[in-house]
Amino acid sequence: MTLLLEEEDRLQLNEVQTLLGHTDRVWGLSWNPATGTGGVPAMLASCGGDKTVRIWQQRTPSSSSSFDSKAVLEETHTRTVRSCAWSPSGDKLATASFDATTAILEQIGDEFECVSTLEGHENEVKSVSWNTSGSLLATCSRDKCVWIWEVLPGNEYDCVSVLQGHTQDVKMVEWHPTVDVLFSCSYDNTIKVWAEDGDSDDWRCVQTLGESNSGHSSTVWALSFNATGDKMVTCSDDLTVKVWGVDIVRMQSGEGNAPWRHLCTLSGYHDRTIFAVHWSREGIIATGAADDSICLFVESEDHSIDGPSYKLLLKKEKAHDMDINSVRWSPTESRLLASASDDGTIKIWKLDSI
Repeated sequence: MTLLLEEEDRLQLNEVQTLLGHTDRVWGLSWNPATGTGGVPAMLASCGGDKTVRIWQQRTPSSSSSFDSKAVLEETHTRTVRSCAWSPSGDKLATASFDATTAILEQIGDEFECVSTLEGHENEVKSVSWNTSGSLLATCSRDKCVWIWEVLPGNEYDCVSVLQGHTQDVKMVEWHPTVDVLFSCSYDNTIKVWAEDGDSDDWRCVQTLGESNSGHSSTVWALSFNATGDKMVTCSDDLTVKVWGVDIVRMQSGEGNAPWRHLCTLSGYHDRTIFAVHWSREGIIATGAADDSICLFVESEDHSIDGPSYKLLLKKEKAHDMDINSVRWSPTESRLLASASDDGTIKIWKLDSI
C-alpha cells in the first residue's frame, strides 16, 4: 500500500486518544505485530523513567476504538526502562533497562511474567531488537558494546557475539527487515553495519556510515527501514534526517556487506534534536523531536540524478508538551501512529483525509 499523490494535500494528523498512566517520561513504544488484524484488538507496549512497562489494548479491533490499560509491570526492572520490542510472533516482549539488564516477558494467561533476564552489559542498556525470524536478539549499551543473543528452547538466550567498534554510548540497534544484518547508531555520530562472516561464524562491522560519507555530524539517535529494506532513514542531534539506499538484490544474495550510500538529507524542519524516526509500510516517514513536534515526509515525484528526494507532508506543532522520544506506526493498521514524550503521555494519532 502506498500513499496516493492526489491525497497529499488533503491529509491531517488527528489525535485519537491520550494514554495516561506513566508517572515519568515515556521512552519507548512497540506495537505487537500479531495483533490489530484478523479480529484481534491491537496491543501496544510502552516503557519509561518510572521503571514500569505498560501494556495497552484496544477495546475492539478498530482504528477508532479507544485503548485501555491491560497490564502494568512494576517489578521487572529497578531503573528506567529505555526500550521495548515485541518478538515477530508477538508472544514475547523484550525490555531494556538502565539497570544493565534486558528482560524477556511472556503472556501467561492474563498475566505477563518475566521468563528470562539477560545480563552482561556493564551499564545502561539503551535498545533491544529482534531479527525477523525471532531467532536472534540484539542489545546495546552505554558501555559502547552491541551484544547478539541466540534464542534457544526453554527461554534460554546465549550471547554469540560482543561487537566492539563504537567509541561512545550506543543509542539504538535495529535488524534489517529481510536479511540478518544488524545496524547500530551512536553518540559517536556514526551508524555501523554488522554482518556474520560466513567462514568464521563471527560477526564483524562491514561498514561505518559517518561524516566522511555524508553522514551525521552529531549523535545519531534512531534509524528505521522502509518496507522493502532497500532504504534506511536516520535522525540526529545535528537536526537532520538522512535517507540511505542499498542494492537490495545484492544484499539478499548473501552479501551482508553490500554498501549503503547517502541519498538525501532533510534539514530545516525541526529546530531541536530529532530523537525518533519511523518509516510506515506505505512509505511515510515520521519524526519526533525536542521541539515537541511531529513531522511526516514522503518521497517526492522530483528525482535528481543522485536518486530520490523527500518532502514534508505535514508538521504537527505542539504534538506533546515536551520532547518526543518515540514515534511508531502500527504494523497492521494503516496510518495509525503512536508517540511518546517526556510529558509522561502516549498519544495515538490517525492520518486522515480532510
